[in-house]
Amino acid sequence: MKINVDKEGKKKTYNLINKWSDVTLEKWLKLVEFEGLSKTEETLETINLLSTMPKKIIRQLSIQDVAMIMKSLNTFQQSTGKKFRKIFTLDNIDYGWHPNLEELTLGEWADIETFVQDGIQKNMPKIMAVLFRPIKERQNDAYIIEAYDGNIAVRAEKFKKMNAEQVQSALVFFWTFVNELLKISLSYLKEHLKEVNQVLETNPLPKSGDISECSTDCVEVM
Repeated sequence: MKINVDKEGKKKTYNLINKWSDVTLEKWLKLVEFEGLSKTEETLETINLLSTMPKKIIRQLSIQDVAMIMKSLNTFQQSTGKKFRKIFTLDNIDYGWHPNLEELTLGEWADIETFVQDGIQKNMPKIMAVLFRPIKERQNDAYIIEAYDGNIAVRAEKFKKMNAEQVQSALVFFWTFVNELLKISLSYLKEHLKEVNQVLETNPLPKSGDISECSTDCVEVM
């Protein structure tokens, strides 16, 4: 999208993003940081980040012009595609979303949990690097990704160039899965506790002092 600015008889054209998929993960994280600023500063930083326009020129724009630019940016974001794509290409490498989240290893879960607790925003590239990995083999819609070894530093740095649209849809997909998993886990836990209570009611634990008598198979630890 082109923005023509006419100041003191001099015309100059600047570029603004054409669609939300032009916004990389790195830029999206900066947009999130801008939300802590005053509305004026947030607007200034947002236009500067998503266009080629220098801050000096942005400060000279009329309120009406600024409102028009921000309206266009909001339209781009709202019209973003909602469909989650499990495969994307970056720097000529195909990356695939984890084919079966139910089979995430303890190591993968532990790393994601650590990244979330340490700050989900700043660790977003690392979270994506756990869930998306290079595809080793592919046949139509089926594919196999590389095994997780915890060495994600380089991939996380590359993933800063992922588009924000892909990241947002991936997060929605992942958190939906996590919420469903928690519901299943809680349901299982309730059933398990119910079974334990039934066992305890049938075979109550011995009272203090009742374990002093040992059978021939009992081992006494001094």
